[in-house]
Amino acid sequence: MSNPRAWSTRYSLVPRILAVNVFALLVLAGGILYLDSFRERLIDQRRGELQLQAQLVASFLAETEPARIPELVTRYGAMRSARLKVYDRGGQLIADSWTHNPPSFKLRDPATEPFRRDIARFLDRGVEKFGSAKPMPPYVPPKIDDRAAWKEVITASQGTPADALRRAPDRTVIISTAAPIRTDATTAPFAALQLTADTRDITDGVREERLTSFLIFLGVLALSLMLSSFLASTIVRPLRRLAVAAQRVRLGRSRDVTVPRFATRRDEIGQLARALSDMTLALRDRIDATEAFAADVAHELKNPLASLRSAVDTFEVVDNPDLKRQLLEVVRDDVGRIDRLITDIADASRLDAELSRSRFERLDLGALATTLVRLHQTAGLPRGVQLAAAVEGAPYWINGEPARLAQVVRNLIDNAVSFSPAGGVVTVSVARARDRNIVLTVDDHGPGVPPENQEDIFRRFYSERPEGEDFGRHSGLGLAIARTIAEAHDGGIAVENRIVDSKVDGARFTVTLPPA
Repeated sequence: MSNPRAWSTRYSLVPRILAVNVFALLVLAGGILYLDSFRERLIDQRRGELQLQAQLVASFLAETEPARIPELVTRYGAMRSARLKVYDRGGQLIADSWTHNPPSFKLRDPATEPFRRDIARFLDRGVEKFGSAKPMPPYVPPKIDDRAAWKEVITASQGTPADALRRAPDRTVIISTAAPIRTDATTAPFAALQLTADTRDITDGVREERLTSFLIFLGVLALSLMLSSFLASTIVRPLRRLAVAAQRVRLGRSRDVTVPRFATRRDEIGQLARALSDMTLALRDRIDATEAFAADVAHELKNPLASLRSAVDTFEVVDNPDLKRQLLEVVRDDVGRIDRLITDIADASRLDAELSRSRFERLDLGALATTLVRLHQTAGLPRGVQLAAAVEGAPYWINGEPARLAQVVRNLIDNAVSFSPAGGVVTVSVARARDRNIVLTVDDHGPGVPPENQEDIFRRFYSERPEGEDFGRHSGLGLAIARTIAEAHDGGIAVENRIVDSKVDGARFTVTLPPA
C-alpha cells in the first residue's frame, strides 16, 4: 500500500507552477540577445564607415609628398576619434597620429573598474555563448609596431583593403581597418594606412541597457518566484492535506480524521474540500447506519428465534396433544415471522444499491396510484375496509423508478389498512401543490399518530401495532423503506393527524416529489 506522502510529492505541482511562470520570463529575457544583435549591427556600420575613411585618407596621402605624411597624419588624427598609422613599403611605421596628439581611446584595466562593469562583462560572455557569437582575438599592442604585427596591414600592403575586429581587456571591440597607399609604385608591397578605433560608446550604451534589463529581469523573476511559491502553497498544501486525510479515511481511521473544509476559501479547492468533508461525513453516517442496521437485525431475529427455541424445548417434554398443537402453531408463526423479517431485511439492504443503479423514467404518478388502488380492491381488504382513489386533473408527471414508487404506495396503503377500523375508508389522492411539486396523500380513519412518535415511525424496525393484530405480522421496515425511496427521488415523506371536530380522525401520510 503506497504512502500518501510519497505519491503526493513525486510529481509535485510546485515545480510545474514555477516552471510555467519562469518560462514566460525566460522568453522575455530573450530580448537581451536582441540587444547583442543590435550591437553587432552598429559595429558593422562603424566598420564600414572606418573602411570608407581609410580609403579616402589613403587616396589623399597617395597624392601627397612623403615628407608631409607625418604632419598630415597628425592633423587628421586630431580631427578624428581614430588612431592613424602609416607603414612604408618596407613595413616600417613612419607616421602615428598619437605621436603629437593625445590618444583617441584608452584601454581599460578590468581590475580597476566598478562592480557593475564586472556584471556587464559577465552578461557579455553569457550572451556571446548563447548567441553563438564569433570569437575575437584579443587586442594586444605589439612590442615592435611594424607591418608584420597586423594581418590587415599585411593584406592592405598587397593592394587589398582589409579590416579586423579585436577585443580589448574590458571586452570592448576594437576596429582596425587598413587601405593601400598607391603612390608611384605599381607592384606590391605598397605603403599602407591603418585606422584603429574603439566602440566604447556602442559597448557602454548596449551594456547599460542590457544591465538595466537584466536587473529588471532579476527583480521580476524574484517577484514571480515569490508569487509562484505563494500560489503553489495555496494550491499544493491544501491538496496535500486533503490527500493525507483521504488516505487515513481509506485506511479505516475515519473516526480519528477531520477532513479540512477550508470554509474561508471560495474557490475550487474550497469546494473540493467541502465536498470531501461532506462525503466523509456521509460515509460515517452510512457506516453508523450499517452498524445500527446489523444490530437491529440481530435484535429482531433473536425474538422469534428465542420464542421458537422455547417452543421446541417445551415440545420435547409435554405429552398433552392439545398443548403440542399449540406449540406447533407457535413454531409456524415464528418461522413465518422470521421469513417475513428476512425478506424485508433483504429488500431493505438492497434498496440503496438498487436505487443507485436505477434509471429514472417519466411516469404519471396519478395513473400509478389509481392502478395500485384497483389491484388492492380486486384482491380484497380485511375487516371490510374500503379503498378509494381521488385523482383528478391532468397527468402528474414525475421522474422516477416505477417499481420502487409503487412499493411506496403499497407500503402506505398496507399501513393505513392495518390501522383502519372495520368498515373504514382509506383514500389515496394525488394533486399538485402551489410550489408545482406533486403530492400523494394516503388518509385513514385510524387512531392517528402521537406527535412525539411522528418521526420515530420512519425508523427501521419501529412497530406500534393496533390492538387485536397478531404480534410479528409486520417487520417495522415498511415506512423506513418508503422514506428511503422518496428521498432517493429528491422528495420526502411526512405524517400528520387528521383533525375533525377537534378530534383525531386518523392519520395522513404525504409524499412530496418534484415534477418532471
